Amino acid sequence: MLLLTGATGLVGSALLPRLVAGGTRVRCLVRDPKRLGAERVRVQIALGDLSDPPSFRNAMRGVSTVVHLAAAIRDQPAGSIEELNGIATWRMVEAAERAGVKRFVFFSALGATAHDRTRFLRAKALAEDAVSSAGIASTTFACSVIYAPGDPWLTLVERLSLLPAAVMSGSGRALFQPIWADDVAACVEASLSRPVGERVERFELAGPETLSHEAVVRLVLQAAGHDRPLLRVPVPVVRGALRLGETLLGTKAPATWDEAELLEVSSTTARGTRDAESLGVVPRSMGEVLGIAAPAAA
Repeated sequence: MLLLTGATGLVGSALLPRLVAGGTRVRCLVRDPKRLGAERVRVQIALGDLSDPPSFRNAMRGVSTVVHLAAAIRDQPAGSIEELNGIATWRMVEAAERAGVKRFVFFSALGATAHDRTRFLRAKALAEDAVSSAGIASTTFACSVIYAPGDPWLTLVERLSLLPAAVMSGSGRALFQPIWADDVAACVEASLSRPVGERVERFELAGPETLSHEAVVRLVLQAAGHDRPLLRVPVPVVRGALRLGETLLGTKAPATWDEAELLEVSSTTARGTRDAESLGVVPRSMGEVLGIAAPAAA
């Protein structure tokens, strides 16, 4: 039995059908089973979320592998970024050890360190430490920006393209190696087919091209068929506006500074696509996935 968290997220939505089609018995830890769509009748359901540690224990009964994808890039009513990413992962690993789980698969991010400028990456660094120091075989995937056509990030850029000028935060110089969620799911599936040992392993997943934030935005605009000039908004203005929105709207704010700040931090690896290829996956370029030619590398 495999326990999957984050089954309705970007990677989870690509991974779950693969697991089910491959005959894996899957249990999903979810708040709302309806969000699983048609897959909900093909899996076991465990009700719970990252803010509910008792639900971890119940979900892990009879489980041999945990794939922990769930994460939060903004504060939630049930917990902060630090609680829902760092502390929740630590508690989940502890619950897995007590339940006799054989393998723990965790998703982190490239550049996660305890001293990063962003709260999310600091929390992910804490979570990575908890996973790697646990007494259980573990696999950590540290990824660059993960995307899929129609995902919230690309959809937002497409909506902004309806304006006379597409708004972009900051200079757009941060560098990314975008990787398609389906390619990431293929990497996870391949890793699960390997024998479980006592190893602690880490893969850095990235796409085949290094693009600036500006290049990514232009690529998405091109895919949407809306060639627009870019309006660069200074970071202090963006930060102030988003903070004000959070104050006025709370968790209903359409965007937060913690989310926007992640686009100001480069997310690349010198390993490029080598780790993905070691799992038999050749990541596709963003232009190929979106159906257009890629822009020049940054």
